[in-house]
Amino acid sequence: MNFLAHLLLGPHEAQQAVGSLLGDFVKGPMGSIELPRPVREGIWLHRQVDGFTDRHELVLRSKARISPQRRRYAGIMVDMFYDHLLARHWQKFSRQTLDDFTEQMYQAVRAQQALLPERAKRVLLRMAQEDWLSSYAQLENMHRALNNMAQRLRPGNTLAGSVHELEAGYAGFEADFLEFMPLVISFARDSLRGENTRPEKVRQGVFFREAGRQP
Repeated sequence: MNFLAHLLLGPHEAQQAVGSLLGDFVKGPMGSIELPRPVREGIWLHRQVDGFTDRHELVLRSKARISPQRRRYAGIMVDMFYDHLLARHWQKFSRQTLDDFTEQMYQAVRAQQALLPERAKRVLLRMAQEDWLSSYAQLENMHRALNNMAQRLRPGNTLAGSVHELEAGYAGFEADFLEFMPLVISFARDSLRGENTRPEKVRQGVFFREAGRQP
């Protein structure tokens, strides 16, 4: 999952929301992370969600849709594709508008920037300034984002132009996403409640969040 999905799935209190974003930036055992407890809670949930997502058959099916020449980058591509699909289908999963939600999250990043590691601060403040989260709804912005990622990888990578695979196989990726999203929402909710979260125990059905309401 990418930024938008992790923010939706996690608690929306400012420090916990920032923690949901830091899962890709902060490494090491949870006990070694010297950040406030709410931030660590967000990081912990991010890791739980990533573990559930990476092994789920629906996500693996999406990755298998990627062409052999780009299969090495299937994880990156599917993460980004799913954020695009989440932005497009936002009202199925939240009672806040996408614009209201993203502005709330950007305010959290700005308010908590003193807690951010330097690299995360650069990326996340730029995300807020350029409104990456809402922009994911447009394929041309996904194209730009994936091409920018390609420029940061080693020369000769095949990530550039990969949005065309989403366009070509859109119906399949969309079907996988719409089936998977209720499951990961339930998983995140149950993780926060401390319930049994093995994949075979996760209940189906979309969990609707009211503005300001946590699972």
